[in-house]
Amino acid sequence: MPSVETGSLASLRDRNRLRVVDVLRRRGTASRADIARETGLSRSTVSTIVGAMQRDGLLAERAGAAPRGPEGGRPPVLLAFQRSVGALAGIELGHDRVRVALADLAYGVLGEETLADDIAGDPAAALHAAAVAVDRLIAASGTPRDRVIGVGVALAEPINRETGVVRSDAIAPAWAGFDPAAVLEEELSLPIHLDGDANAGALADFIFGAAQGYDFAAYVRLSATIGIGLVLNGRLFRGAGGAAGELGHVVIDPNGPICRCGNRGCLETFAGGPALLDQLKRSHGDLTVPRLLELAAEGDRGCQRVIFDAGRVVGLALADLCNTVNPDVVVVGGELAAAGDLLLDPLRAAIRQHVVQTTATSVAVVASPLGDRAELMGALALAGHQSADAAAAGVGGADKRRRATP
Repeated sequence: MPSVETGSLASLRDRNRLRVVDVLRRRGTASRADIARETGLSRSTVSTIVGAMQRDGLLAERAGAAPRGPEGGRPPVLLAFQRSVGALAGIELGHDRVRVALADLAYGVLGEETLADDIAGDPAAALHAAAVAVDRLIAASGTPRDRVIGVGVALAEPINRETGVVRSDAIAPAWAGFDPAAVLEEELSLPIHLDGDANAGALADFIFGAAQGYDFAAYVRLSATIGIGLVLNGRLFRGAGGAAGELGHVVIDPNGPICRCGNRGCLETFAGGPALLDQLKRSHGDLTVPRLLELAAEGDRGCQRVIFDAGRVVGLALADLCNTVNPDVVVVGGELAAAGDLLLDPLRAAIRQHVVQTTATSVAVVASPLGDRAELMGALALAGHQSADAAAAGVGGADKRRRATP
């Protein structure tokens, strides 16, 4: 009978361990049964791997957070990385602010900063400020730098996934041709994982928010721009060149207003934050989106009307998506999501009216419980989700620099 080489067995064990690590990175917390189901490993193999990682001080148990199973009984015990094993950094690069956070591997936030900055006009300055803030948070937390396993970056601009370069000079003229990951790698000497803000929000809600437990989810970010992040079969879907999710540039009316992308009648020209403010300028003067939301909550009929109409037209665009992708849940986030049911009720009604009956009865439409923190938490999740096997060894990955992660 042929013998099996010891090296082959060791390699198999390492691969199985990395599969367990991958589940915990993606989900943040998971039970042993969750890990067995997602990896296809036997429960005994999972128990052996988990036991070894607990003895090595890499994993800790959390009680009381998981729901009971369909048969009732005690909730399963959840597993998560030990908080002391390492750290993750997250950077959110929005249109009018830069936010930075540092977290442990269980996504407990160790420190956070918000830097008011109009990044649209000066990408280099914004990225430098973010890098300095990351260094400041690492130093303040007392985390050894070699324990920081990666930096996730959520960028509010379209990205070429192959090169990491910002794609469109029509949508993002100041950023066009810019390589944010290269700049941050140079400044921080840490692995950088860059993605769009809607994808980051989708990942955050999949791990921490309203999309937990769903394999097929859509996260819609309604703010100055409109984007969508898709989780299909438990993984982010980015499309062939990383351009999936440009919901804001779906054409609603071919004869509509000129969009910043150069087309007419894109969804953003009807439901993006600036479009809503433009509609109110004659009657209300210069407003901000937070003030628009305040006035709507106080009963201002004009403000309520533009939000209601925005919900209806976004729901119309989402109905096509639901008919095509058939998600379990649509999570609405971004600045406008704070309008609550004033936005969500017409959005839900439009979806119900324009999707096939089977989809209408199966898709849930909910606001993100993460509020305006979804993209920042998503940036942290990108670092944890995309970093390679550094977490399995319990050490940092400062010498493993990766920019374009599939």
